[in-house]
Amino acid sequence: MTEPVFFTHHGRLTVAEIVRLTGAEPTGAVASTITIGRVAPLDQAGEGDLTFLENPHYLPLLASTQADLILISPKFLDKAPADAPLLVVREPYRAFAQVGIALFPEAARPQSFFGAKGISPGAVVHPEARLEFGVTVDPGAVIGPRAEIGAGTIIGANAVIGPDVRIGRDCSIAANAVIQHSLIGNRVIIHPGANLGQDGFGFSMGPRGHLKVPQVGRVVVQDDVEIGAGTTVDRGANRDTIIGEGTKIDNQVQIAHNVVVGRHCVIVAKVGISGSTILEDFVVMGGASATVGHIRIGMGAQIAGAANVKDDVPPGARMGGSPAQPFSDYARELALLKRLVRESRSRPGTGKN
Repeated sequence: MTEPVFFTHHGRLTVAEIVRLTGAEPTGAVASTITIGRVAPLDQAGEGDLTFLENPHYLPLLASTQADLILISPKFLDKAPADAPLLVVREPYRAFAQVGIALFPEAARPQSFFGAKGISPGAVVHPEARLEFGVTVDPGAVIGPRAEIGAGTIIGANAVIGPDVRIGRDCSIAANAVIQHSLIGNRVIIHPGANLGQDGFGFSMGPRGHLKVPQVGRVVVQDDVEIGAGTTVDRGANRDTIIGEGTKIDNQVQIAHNVVVGRHCVIVAKVGISGSTILEDFVVMGGASATVGHIRIGMGAQIAGAANVKDDVPPGARMGGSPAQPFSDYARELALLKRLVRESRSRPGTGKN
């Protein structure tokens, strides 16, 4: 951590506290007197720091790290120096996150820029809006008539909450987010500049011009969803756009009208999901991938980065390429193309041998 002024830690954690928090098992090289105040990567960790190793790519850094504690997967135990201060845990990265949240709770969700509780004098809250006790509203935020906001929720600077919008408890709506025609659950995080509930892109097209189709649905965001900065979620045209419980959406994603995203999906940056597409539970869409409209992606399917999906995808499938196909076929195609290029370069008369 090169600039600790932004996130100050809340005390220090003992080895015993980290063990209780993560379920890790200390090896004999771990002194019970160690306390941890920060988290850091393997190559930057020093005294008072906790780090982790889960990806084999970083194995060469294990021998030289100066961390006071290392969360490590059992499969790497035989690669570690005998005197390394190891905490053995099945999911080191998850354990690292648990410790990070305990040390830096404010870093886990957007906070009020001003650190003050309650409604700022610089906010505009309509008299017909209903805010439970414990809501924080930063300067410049606007909350419309009949909007309802639950206790513990933070509304960031210059955020706009439209008429009749309902937001649950313990949410974070960051600066410059705009939410309209939406129902938001509990513990939802919406990052800066996200826009929810605007018109879906719907027109009746023809030679006499393109007639706008009224978009009369809503956006429904269930509990524990996170929506990244600059992401847009259009309201439904004739039914709701739905984001299922626990789904995590990265920055600059476009979700069109009538889309249904299941529970615990992961949607990476710059994904585009066209109208009326359905993602079942636990779908993963890699960065810059996209779908056409009116298709279904089955439960647990994985779409590789930059893939373009034009047909239904069965549950559990792994797809890649454009148009998307089973990843094994896509990989074979790439290998074949490489071989053909290599062979063409070696033919007489091509100028290359």
